[in-house]
Amino acid sequence: MTATERADPLALGHAFFDRARARLDMAVPAALTDPSQPATRGDIDLDPELWAQAGVIPARPAAVLIGVVDRPEPGVILTQRTTSLPSHAGQIAFPGGKIDPIDATPLDAALREAEEEIGLDRALVDPIGYLDLYCTFSGFRILPVVSRVAPGYTLSLNEAEVEDAFEVPLAFLMDKQNHALHSRDWKGLRRRFYVMPYQERYIWGVTAGILRNLYDRVYAR
Repeated sequence: MTATERADPLALGHAFFDRARARLDMAVPAALTDPSQPATRGDIDLDPELWAQAGVIPARPAAVLIGVVDRPEPGVILTQRTTSLPSHAGQIAFPGGKIDPIDATPLDAALREAEEEIGLDRALVDPIGYLDLYCTFSGFRILPVVSRVAPGYTLSLNEAEVEDAFEVPLAFLMDKQNHALHSRDWKGLRRRFYVMPYQERYIWGVTAGILRNLYDRVYAR
């Protein structure tokens, strides 16, 4: 991303969707459902040698929706999970979840989950393309789908899963200067990960890693 695009959200807004369409497509990688196939991104992006030490083989296909709202200053729709969930409680996440047999494609899974979790009408979602497959310590192989969302959307939250839904400016998330590196121990291993704090929101882990992949695919290549 150029210095002008970092400084001017309008420039980013005008350019983002064209850049994304030029760099992404809707081809589903074979690695989504075949754990023997290598995935290019994941929880140990910064320390790839730790995968073997961790002994984790992610095998559960999932899909998430990266919904970029088409405003002069675009925003990315994120959710905060409820604190009562058995895993990743209270964390910032994308709408999405595991791919079920009823889902014809990963896109269908992401749209279905977005409707179920936050009431986002799929008619307002224009898919652009998939990012790289992202593998997680929790065992998922996540395929994120970048999409344009019409700005007139309304939401209805599934309170059993989602405590809040909100937008974070795309300009903030796509500014490399806001991609901090933190580290912590995980089962005796020291792993590093991205953190993108925005106001009172603590965006980290899988969500921050996928956002970093979005930056790499749309702006850094």
